[in-house]
Amino acid sequence: MARVADAAWVAAWPLWQRLLHGALGLTVLACLVTHEGGWWHEISGYAALGLAMLRLGVGLWGPVAARFRSFVQGPRATWAYARQVRHRCAARHLNHNPLGAWMVLALLLLTALAGTSGALYVTDRFWGEAWVIVTHASTAWPLAGLVPLHLLGVWHASRAHHENLAAAMWHGRKAVRPGDR
Repeated sequence: MARVADAAWVAAWPLWQRLLHGALGLTVLACLVTHEGGWWHEISGYAALGLAMLRLGVGLWGPVAARFRSFVQGPRATWAYARQVRHRCAARHLNHNPLGAWMVLALLLLTALAGTSGALYVTDRFWGEAWVIVTHASTAWPLAGLVPLHLLGVWHASRAHHENLAAAMWHGRKAVRPGDR
């Protein structure tokens, strides 16, 4: 096996995507920590909503590598990958693996729904509406559960493929290896 210093590197995530990822993670974390409400919760919620909507827009109409169709695979391929993970023979991906891609979508959609329902909650028209409160809680709390699963998935993939995905997200590069997808 070639040493990492001898490996060819590829730009996996551009700076804008890494900054967006970090800002979204921090704002969601701030929302979860301040879940009882207040000014910080609202500001963090608006920021998380805006960042999630931006990433969803980029995923639909942005640069080809950042579009969801470039890395989100269908259910059959995703289940096949999940079986490979279970049997410890999953292929390494330079972009998101199939399970990670679906996690991205789930996190973004839950953030967008929690943020939208939170924004509606503070309007005169929807203040105190039960369905708004239920929507906000039923999207925010699953989001709180998926965040540690996301981090666990990053840790698992890092160990399985002998790489530091957190460092790769920091500097934006991944070593190219034979068999990468």
